[in-house]
Amino acid sequence: VQLQASGGGLVQAGGSLRLSCAASGRTISTDTVGWFRQAPGKEREFVVAISGSGDRKYYADSMKGRFTISRDSAKNTVYLQMNSLKPEDTAVYYCAARLNYALPTSATSYSYWGQGTQVTVSS
Repeated sequence: VQLQASGGGLVQAGGSLRLSCAASGRTISTDTVGWFRQAPGKEREFVVAISGSGDRKYYADSMKGRFTISRDSAKNTVYLQMNSLKPEDTAVYYCAARLNYALPTSATSYSYWGQGTQVTVSS
């Protein structure tokens, strides 16, 4: 499967962005999909994951209440709605998928990765 992340950009603090992770090659309707981010000079950080059915979601504590993950099986796409953005949210955001029911927070648990999309939040 190939994953294509998009939707990043430059936004002022307090603004919003919606990232998309579009899959091709096969359906990801049974995959767990996660979003990660990596800021310059920092390790890749878990953001959120969603189960294949969409009924289970797990957010990193710092994203709870601001970020919302969802998926559209018909479009084979997972979305990340980001509200109340802060300068510290600036990073390259990656989506990843794995064929399993679990919602892991470790990047090494995911088999497939998109190329990343840059999110820059100005103060």
